[in-house]
Amino acid sequence: MIKTPYAAPDFKLSDENGTVHRLSDYKGRWVVLYFYPKDDTPGCTVEACSLRDARDDLARLGAEVVGISRDEATSHEKFKAKHTLNFTLLTDGEAKVIEAYGAWGKNMFGKDGILRKTFIINPDGQVVKVYGKVTPLGHGDQVISDLKTLQAV
Repeated sequence: MIKTPYAAPDFKLSDENGTVHRLSDYKGRWVVLYFYPKDDTPGCTVEACSLRDARDDLARLGAEVVGISRDEATSHEKFKAKHTLNFTLLTDGEAKVIEAYGAWGKNMFGKDGILRKTFIINPDGQVVKVYGKVTPLGHGDQVISDLKTLQAV
């Protein structure tokens, strides 16, 4: 694992509406960038809902939440609607951004796939915190706490 802080890999991916997002679009703001295996699966739903519930507090701290998986835009659209998700979900069908962030590898079943990882990126585009093995339940509260600590430095 790379020692923080380090420059966050840039990306250019589309959301469920076809809008293109780049990391540079978020310059000057904190970003909570999380990678997850699949829309509407149990662990991914718990994690997304935890971040959804934390989103207003994160926004007050100046942070944007962005999720990335390999799912298609239509899947993201249904997932967001079903669980009232209030943040951006991006599609990385080729897993290029997933790989650039080190979120691809052997999962708990021993198969290659997306690893559940979260990155806090500061307003200068530096990764300042990496969650290597995310526990979905309570993840939003954990991110709020860590973001407050990072901002106090």
